[in-house]
Amino acid sequence: MKNKPDNGGFASVEEVKFYIRRCKGLGLLDLDDTVGDALEDNEFVEVVIEGDIMSPDFIPSQPEGVHLYSKYREPEQYISLDGNSLTTEDLLNLGKGLYKIKLTAEAESKVKKSREVIERIVKEQTVVYGITTGFGKFARTVIPNSNLRELQVNLVRSHSAGVGKPLTPERTRMLLALRINVLAKGYSGISLETLEQVIEVFNASCLPYIPEKGTVGASGDLAPLSHLALGLIGEGKMWSPKSGWADAKYVLEAHGLKPITLKPKEGLALINGTQMITSLGCEAVERAGAIARQADIIAALTLEVLKGTTRAFDTDIHAVRPHRGQAEVAFRFRSLLDSDHHPSEIAESHRFCDRVQDAYTMRCCPQMVFAEREETISGGNFHGEYPAKALDYLAIGVHELAAISERRIERLCNPSLSELPAFLVTEGGLNSGFMIAHCTAAALVSENKALCHPSSVDSLSTSAATEDHVSMGGWAARKALRVIEHVEQVLAIELLAACQGIEFLRPLRTTTPLEKVYDLVRSVVRPWIKDRFMAPDIEAAHRLLVEQKVWEVAYPYIEKYRREHIPESRPISPTAFSLRMSADDSHDHRHQNEL
Repeated sequence: MKNKPDNGGFASVEEVKFYIRRCKGLGLLDLDDTVGDALEDNEFVEVVIEGDIMSPDFIPSQPEGVHLYSKYREPEQYISLDGNSLTTEDLLNLGKGLYKIKLTAEAESKVKKSREVIERIVKEQTVVYGITTGFGKFARTVIPNSNLRELQVNLVRSHSAGVGKPLTPERTRMLLALRINVLAKGYSGISLETLEQVIEVFNASCLPYIPEKGTVGASGDLAPLSHLALGLIGEGKMWSPKSGWADAKYVLEAHGLKPITLKPKEGLALINGTQMITSLGCEAVERAGAIARQADIIAALTLEVLKGTTRAFDTDIHAVRPHRGQAEVAFRFRSLLDSDHHPSEIAESHRFCDRVQDAYTMRCCPQMVFAEREETISGGNFHGEYPAKALDYLAIGVHELAAISERRIERLCNPSLSELPAFLVTEGGLNSGFMIAHCTAAALVSENKALCHPSSVDSLSTSAATEDHVSMGGWAARKALRVIEHVEQVLAIELLAACQGIEFLRPLRTTTPLEKVYDLVRSVVRPWIKDRFMAPDIEAAHRLLVEQKVWEVAYPYIEKYRREHIPESRPISPTAFSLRMSADDSHDHRHQNEL
């Protein structure tokens, strides 16, 4: 696909100087390398001609993350939306392209009744904000009926003022699906005909170009949703797995669809909501929950490698502080580390050591909980303050998983704090092992500290002081996702380090569930014998966490432990002192003396 002009042509091909780079990451490729050696499957390249000029409306040939869509298959199953039953898991599955959308009969009825109210307002020429008036500062400007359709198109065009990279296909689908879900409630005045057209666009996976920056989250996410609506009316750019990037009207045409013609109020209905904040927030919540669960498994593996005790997770300790999440985390640790239920040679090897207490990072792992009245009313339900605050706090909470993980990586890599070789590698000095991987984890944790500053405490008056207090929820959502991605990457490094630590404890074996986790990691990353390119290993481990493979391996053992009500074992440990144990010890010593 040719994306750039050639300045009117070249005198001869032989004079052209060019270089080749990957589309993803823009890495330069050596012209002498063969394609098979240099490229991954489904990877795109750009040929960049020296002196060529970028077109002002240039868009990369493929959006970021499009490799996820390389195996896209049109779904056959549907999710029925009524505006009230959609879950975060459903939304993420819609984003992944696993389902199409249809409305329930109840939702269709509500949408029709809501539209009837709008039609009466227009017919009776009643002055109502956003239907027969301008917007924001122009709320008192009455618009004649002959211009009401133009008013809605102008609204969409003028508000399409976002900047930055486009949302990925997955996130655009989530945004569109969530907007459809809100419109299905029947409170926005959109016609059923228009809403069904929007659903057809979603089901065909025709995705408008939506820049990620530009919302302040006050009157909803106006800029992102306007770019969404712009594509629906056949303007701006659009992408689909079938067509790639092209003008929206051509992408719609390629799928047998027509641009939407907006009726009175429908432009406002499409753009007035918090769906960018909320859709990205749903992804953040789901990913945060996934990484929080798997953080327990990784921490358990590290505890085992560092020869820590399980007594810190005793039921009675956690009953004293009745925190539901804390108790669940302690239960997971017991289910994975119970050496009576899952014999562990590693645990037995240090049961009678002289260490009386483990470090905080091993015994204090963060426990996380996480149309009847026929009237229109101008309200503020579109304001993003609630989700903005929640997402700010989510970022702060999930950050702790990385902060404590980085400290455990330090313990794994530091021979002064473990019984392992420095930086988990043989021939230290010749090899550096996990030295810089730990630095990467520290850098990510430090960056998270800045990202955890709450964006919702900020506000700038906009729209000529009509929107005089805004939420900045769009940035809260985007930075929460960035924090979560950093947490995933730090825990991926810990997972690799813990598995590498296991290599130095062989032939001893850990518990059955943790051996399964080790086997999973080793199915994608081989042991670290000597220094090699580490970034692909980190990415492979990161992918295991994003796809929740670590949780899938450990979950059956955790639930089996729960179902079978296995009596809690309390192995002898120098970190716990018992008067009964002391008396028994005294008796044993006397008996030995008599012998």
